[in-house]
Amino acid sequence: MRTFEQISALRTYLRGLRQERKTVGFVPTMGALHAGHLSLVQRAKGDCDVVVVSIFVNPTQFGPQEDYSKYPRDTSRDMQLTSNAGVDALFLPTNEDIYPAGFQTWVDVTDISQPLEGVRRPGHYRGVATIVTKLLNIVQPDIAYFGQKDYQQFLVVERLARDLNMPSTIQMVPTLRETDGLALSSRNAYLSEEERSAATLLSRLLSLAGRRVLEGVSSAQELRRELEALVSEEPLAALEYIELANPDTLQPVENLEEGLTLVVAAIKIGKTRLIDNALIAPEGMASPRPRVSRGV
Repeated sequence: MRTFEQISALRTYLRGLRQERKTVGFVPTMGALHAGHLSLVQRAKGDCDVVVVSIFVNPTQFGPQEDYSKYPRDTSRDMQLTSNAGVDALFLPTNEDIYPAGFQTWVDVTDISQPLEGVRRPGHYRGVATIVTKLLNIVQPDIAYFGQKDYQQFLVVERLARDLNMPSTIQMVPTLRETDGLALSSRNAYLSEEERSAATLLSRLLSLAGRRVLEGVSSAQELRRELEALVSEEPLAALEYIELANPDTLQPVENLEEGLTLVVAAIKIGKTRLIDNALIAPEGMASPRPRVSRGV
């Protein structure tokens, strides 16, 4: 595995690969890698000739009261994991390279970034859209991979790539879960043993939603009440939101029989904020497949 800190050196390396007509898969991360990240790497290795992973804890997507300074960092461990996974190139840019003095250009994806996380984390998706645009511009991958757990983030990236005529394909990869259903997340490291057990609430909530729709519940309002009642039974949980939304627009839905529905929740377990989601469908409708946005 080759490691790059300078943008110019990485570009020179990638230019040589393209001259050899090699395809490039890209997995952007903020480090604190886990099996979920590595599942993206494995998908990229199956699709592409060369895999590039970036590690950059992006300060512009954290709010003033959020955990940028405390976000878990272990570069040595991450380098070992990526090397063991067969990554070809690891990109470790500095804040100064990504946001040089005088930086003043931002990417703002409007409608799709406004509901859900956009309401609770003002400015978050401007930071996400800006860093992803920069990384896609630096790496120029054939395919870039993002996890379903951050579903709204995927939609933001999908939209910016389409609107800015980026040639990269944007590929969603299903969420990887522990055996008890908890979605893998770097923030799981913050949980105590008791909180870790309580955090399975999110996957139980999503399972209940899918089951109730298959049983014929058609009212989104009725189902939301059931899900909120489940959350209220867990003393360590503080609900931020549960939404039943259109998976393309993220706007609320009323009738769950009309098609595919995104169930998305944000819950604090102790002091740790966790998000999760699932796509659910009424009986007789085909199971949803991960989204793919082809390059333009």
